Amino acid sequence: MDEVGDLPTLVDYFSNDTQSPHFSRAGVTRTGAFIPPAYTNWRDEQRAWNETAVLFHQSHHMPELFLEGPDAFRLLERLGVNSLANFTTDRAKQYVACAPSGRVIGDCVAYRLGEEKFELVSGMPLLNWVHYNAEIGDYDVTVTRDNHSTANPTGRRVNFRFQLDGPNAGDIFADAVEGEAPEIGFFRTAKVKIAGVEVLVLRHGMAGNKGVELSGPYEHHDTVRAALIEAGRKHGLVPAGTQAYFSTPMQSGWMAYPVPAIFDDESLRGYREWLPANTWEASTNLGGSFVSSDITDYYATPYDLGYERLVKFDHDFIGREALEALDPADRRKRMTLVWNHEDVDKVFDSQLGEGPRFKSLDFPITYYAWNQFDSVTTPDGKPAGVSCHAGYLNPEGEALSIAMLDQAYAEPGTELVITWGEPNGGSRKPQVEQHEQTQVRATVAPAPYSKLTQQLQRSAVGGSR
Repeated sequence: MDEVGDLPTLVDYFSNDTQSPHFSRAGVTRTGAFIPPAYTNWRDEQRAWNETAVLFHQSHHMPELFLEGPDAFRLLERLGVNSLANFTTDRAKQYVACAPSGRVIGDCVAYRLGEEKFELVSGMPLLNWVHYNAEIGDYDVTVTRDNHSTANPTGRRVNFRFQLDGPNAGDIFADAVEGEAPEIGFFRTAKVKIAGVEVLVLRHGMAGNKGVELSGPYEHHDTVRAALIEAGRKHGLVPAGTQAYFSTPMQSGWMAYPVPAIFDDESLRGYREWLPANTWEASTNLGGSFVSSDITDYYATPYDLGYERLVKFDHDFIGREALEALDPADRRKRMTLVWNHEDVDKVFDSQLGEGPRFKSLDFPITYYAWNQFDSVTTPDGKPAGVSCHAGYLNPEGEALSIAMLDQAYAEPGTELVITWGEPNGGSRKPQVEQHEQTQVRATVAPAPYSKLTQQLQRSAVGGSR
């Protein structure tokens, strides 16, 4: 898309004139009415997920979509890259959907609540895509939406949702549950009772430890939360606010909310016209040192996001032909970049004295657009990929970012360079101050970064006491 007269390109518009939901001042203010930035301080709240346990509050920021009907399964199978052959009612899926191009529209967590009933949690672009296809397709299915609390003036949700995570999560879960806690495999579900309330449990950890996600009827929100906090007292449970919560991708390696691959394809014009003008997609926000005039350069395949194990060609789904035709050599790898301490110090030092001022580093979340793209090169300047979610982990004592790297440069230990800051003094985004670009050296490491996280991601919780 080239500029026509005074009309900006789509990339220019998203880079300068939109504010994503997570960086809108109004959005932050409204979210703070439900969940504080920190209950104590984000550093100790981060440490808790490595040393004791943490309780994340997810009841307000995650949109949900419910599907029910004889064709609900068929609809999800048509849209998702995942195999649903083993999607029983005691499982959940990290559900991923692509455009015809094979680039990702979005992902979410999908629960199977019954033979014909499903719940999709978080990932607004994916929820919109499923809703649209349910309406225009030949599907006997009912769609119910429950948007996040900041888009709901009552502040009431269908479900409460909490995340219990950390080394002591299993003990706390077992103490909170009535009777014996069940053994739950990774991404399996079970029903338990906590304080007399039936709770749906998903074995899943936002911080990568022995975590469980707990949900149930919203009217029992206070009862269940109080029971969890009481059970956690002797195990060092720490409630965590939004600052610590939104820094978890640096621990888990999750590449959250990719740019939905819907803006260029003429076959998706009907979908774009169906979307409301104030939808998440219309508020796509681009930032960072990587700049291209082509919006498709910001798209990602499931492989780029680390979802290679989820792509199964045992069914027909939108985007299958493109993914089958994709040369494996063209796949990028999701990796962690560990930032050089001296160069991080250089950025901080630039804020004092006469300057020049480099783009400031805000901890624990360093990226300043939702979606961040910083250029990554070899030391001699060859393009190597892009750095996205960036931040600081207090337990590790490291500044990190999650990156999509060309395979040739994705070996752990490889030395690369991140260009930090936007060109031409910065964009018009209100959260971006005037600054100069600089270089930050970084070392490639696995994603997730923490060895503990890698070891525990697939372990079971509960029943092992």
